[in-house]
Amino acid sequence: MNDTPIELDLRRGMAAQKETEERRTLSGVRADQAELELRQRAFEESLEANPARTQQEAAAKAIYLLKLYGATQEGQTPLRARLIARSVEELNRLSGLGPDPGPTIV
Repeated sequence: MNDTPIELDLRRGMAAQKETEERRTLSGVRADQAELELRQRAFEESLEANPARTQQEAAAKAIYLLKLYGATQEGQTPLRARLIARSVEELNRLSGLGPDPGPTIV
């Protein structure tokens, strides 16, 4: 009996190797998506639990929600996309956050 493991991927045809690689990649993508969803949920629960202490924090929360809405099908109509962009710009300017604070809300 031989104790050396056999690399089965090398014994498969090219099509089978490609299918195996695609399954592995898809599995990794699904795991990454699940992790992202957990982190986003934790972040949003933190936003809900901690009221804004400053105008900047309140503006950052509003910007986050506007961007979430902007990523939906309803938020991507030309008029709504322009309204979202302008609102984000105005919130940034009025709150002193700068051009784009990004997702740095804590």
